[in-house]
Amino acid sequence: MQRLDDARRTPPADDAPGWQDTPLPDAVDGRPGGTPPGAYWYRARFDGPHAGEAAGSGGWALYLPYLYDGGQVWLNGAQVGEIAESVGRRRVRWERPHLLRLPPSLLRSDAPNQLEIRAAVSSARAVHRFPRIQIGPAQTLLPIHDRRLFWVRTTPQVTAFVCALTAGFVLIIWWRRRSEVLYGLFGVAAALWGLRTLTFVIETLPEGAWLHWRALYLAATGGFIAVLALFAMRLARVDWPWARRGLLAYGLIGPACVLINPASEPLVNRVWSAGLIPIGLVAIALAIRTVSLQRRMASAVLPAAMLLAVAAGVHDYFISWSTQARPPLWPGWFEQRIFLLHHAANLLLLAMGSLLTARFIHAMDGLEDLNRTLESRVADRERRIAADFERLARLQRHSAATEERQAIMREIHDGLGSRLFTSLSRVERGDMDDAQMAEVLRACIADMRIALDALAPEDGDFRTALGNFLFRWQGQLEELHFQPSWRIEVPESEVPVLRSPQAMLQLLRIAQEALTNVVKHARPGHVRVALRQTDGALLLEVEDEGPRLRVPAAHRADCAALASGRGIDNMRARARQLGGTLDVRHGEAGTQVRLHLPAPPLATDLRPSA
Repeated sequence: MQRLDDARRTPPADDAPGWQDTPLPDAVDGRPGGTPPGAYWYRARFDGPHAGEAAGSGGWALYLPYLYDGGQVWLNGAQVGEIAESVGRRRVRWERPHLLRLPPSLLRSDAPNQLEIRAAVSSARAVHRFPRIQIGPAQTLLPIHDRRLFWVRTTPQVTAFVCALTAGFVLIIWWRRRSEVLYGLFGVAAALWGLRTLTFVIETLPEGAWLHWRALYLAATGGFIAVLALFAMRLARVDWPWARRGLLAYGLIGPACVLINPASEPLVNRVWSAGLIPIGLVAIALAIRTVSLQRRMASAVLPAAMLLAVAAGVHDYFISWSTQARPPLWPGWFEQRIFLLHHAANLLLLAMGSLLTARFIHAMDGLEDLNRTLESRVADRERRIAADFERLARLQRHSAATEERQAIMREIHDGLGSRLFTSLSRVERGDMDDAQMAEVLRACIADMRIALDALAPEDGDFRTALGNFLFRWQGQLEELHFQPSWRIEVPESEVPVLRSPQAMLQLLRIAQEALTNVVKHARPGHVRVALRQTDGALLLEVEDEGPRLRVPAAHRADCAALASGRGIDNMRARARQLGGTLDVRHGEAGTQVRLHLPAPPLATDLRPSA
């Protein structure tokens, strides 16, 4: 193979000066910045197919693994193919391989064929490269072409698409849960790598957008490495604010230099890109520290993937900038110029995603265990609370019974006991005859019956206690020539103001005292007793037909004062205990005792407001 530095668009003459032999693949240092784009011509001679072989095998073809800046292909003095070059406002960067059919009519089987290839040269490229070409049957070269096309063209397309979907999904998760910083870093890394991979997908751009696209490519590359380091720092629980700021600054230096001075792109690619390798090594060290902290096999996946990615990055750096690199174990590998970083980065993203998935599964397992233990703890707490409530209920019942006994004791002591003790004292002094003693005993029995009716534990029904009370007083009043009339208008349901036996007892005591006063002071006649409920309030009215003796108006006030003795005071005291009022009115038509018990207030929610 011979090479000639010549920018013309037609093949130079065979005897043109400057042709020189060169082995393939060829690597030539790039043109200085500002040099107009040029071209190199390559020519070679080869033997064509035997007679009839081209038609029978589907023809011959030329296989070019790469021709980054485009060019032309000539066979025996005729142009047989063209790959678009950067012309005018169009910039190209071909990463794909090229398979060009050679017309059978131009192939010579009886003499050597001359192949001439014009390889365009971009002034922005630091190293101009020309591949080792292959000429032969198309059916033999097609699988080789398709295999390389898959790895350098199809795989990046799939990578860019999957990265976009993954980034969108993960960033939505992070947006809803900002505390999950690892998800945010992973989403940003996927987005940056998908953007960087588009350099293998987008091969033609307008001239005005080319500079910005290259700066964006460099920013995505540096940003991905920086985010990877931040991800490793977060996993290792290391917080270095200066490192965060330094990574951000370094990631912006390269793109900024290209935007400021486009001619600096080769230098930026060579020097600035090399500086990303130490950052990757630091990320590997942090990932290894995470393994030592967590001591789980799943954590070892990330440093292994990082090590593989850094090794691929070093590999790509050498095949990009070295013109003499020849690995001893596989010397033909670098000639293929297969970039491995975007494949290793895919594995790295997969490792990062797998690590986050493992963390998510671990968190869910922990949550399920917590729910199971929480259910058992809640059940235990419910049992303890139920036991506490049962103990509290027993204490409340015991307290209520104690209060009830104390109330009964007070009632017996203040009422029946006091009356019996006073009567006993009078009997011992001889101040009571048999009739008075019988009257006292009847009064004590009446008090006892009222207490038994009101405080009876088997029913506690006010209507039952009231019925017994009225039945006894009906007979007593009729024996004393009184004509009682009862007007009872209370519902069969519970009366709100008489919810406790003590309240019922106090009400019956007031009614008993009022009727006792009637028997003592009123003349025989009509006695009207009314008990009714209105709007929750309870009204008790006892009316008689006046005193036994007619009293002149001048002395009526004195009689009223005598009638308002200790009995009425006791009634008023009992009314106050019930929260009501007692009104006693005297007149010529008789005496009226009126008890008003208001409805109790509704229960009020005393919980504090939110």
